[in-house]
Amino acid sequence: MTHAPHDSVRLADALRSGRPSGVARSGPEAGDITGICGDFDMRILRDGTWLYHGSPIGRKPLVRLFSTVLRREDDGYWLVTPVERGRIVVDDAPFTAVELTVEGTGQDQCLIFRTNVDDTVTADRDHPIRVVVAPDGEPSPYVLVRDRLEALIVRAVYYDLVELGCERLVDGEERYGIWSAGTFFPLG
Repeated sequence: MTHAPHDSVRLADALRSGRPSGVARSGPEAGDITGICGDFDMRILRDGTWLYHGSPIGRKPLVRLFSTVLRREDDGYWLVTPVERGRIVVDDAPFTAVELTVEGTGQDQCLIFRTNVDDTVTADRDHPIRVVVAPDGEPSPYVLVRDRLEALIVRAVYYDLVELGCERLVDGEERYGIWSAGTFFPLG
């Protein structure tokens, strides 16, 4: 099912107001107030660019609004409001970590990331850093932002992490990684 075409501003207005954007609710008798709209024809590229109908959404406040209602479920990514929900495509991670602030040093340091939608997150046990290494050896580092939603750490920020890293014995093996909020995160 494809969502009726309309521009991203109208979709954002519907999300802000809690009004459905022209889609009947599903199962009102059963108490289900969320209308399933199918696909919103929205895509998030690996570099963090949000597209609507194949065109970049140029207004950062709209992207920020959409990011606040983004959910990751077992069957994919959804924009979810009290009155409707629609699937979107995410090429890699929905966010990018574009800035790093370091507070403290050594095991006591805290790594604070800012995302492309201006969320901030401190890497810790609840917001781990993980690195996936592709078969060609290229690392893809991530930090958990919230509720199964990760940010891909951009290359420049990853290089900053590597510069701050150290070796530590983990399960009997020397590992190179980084400390944040008392937790050691291997960097691949």
